[in-house]
Amino acid sequence: MLHLLYILAFTVIAFLAIGNLLRSLVTVSMDSQRRYTPPKNSSFGRKEVNLSSNSATIHPELLDERGQPIDEPLLVMRSVTVEDARQQLDALYQASPNQPKETEEDA
Repeated sequence: MLHLLYILAFTVIAFLAIGNLLRSLVTVSMDSQRRYTPPKNSSFGRKEVNLSSNSATIHPELLDERGQPIDEPLLVMRSVTVEDARQQLDALYQASPNQPKETEEDA
């Protein structure tokens, strides 16, 4: 009898968990399709930034030399061949201070 009670309890918990998962997926899907409009007092949509006011403070890495927001990607990745990556890793390994010294027996 106790086994049936455990099976029933875990079945109910499983259905609740799956229902919660489906509800979360629907919520995330709806949120991802919604367009975000910044508040009117936000400075992200404007080109001119007033750095003297505290409400319009932007992180310094998002500004160029003149203090204007940048419009370029913040992360630029270049493609690296496998050989280039292997050479860079070998160079890092050779420069490591904890690298064991090769002896004549190992070579």
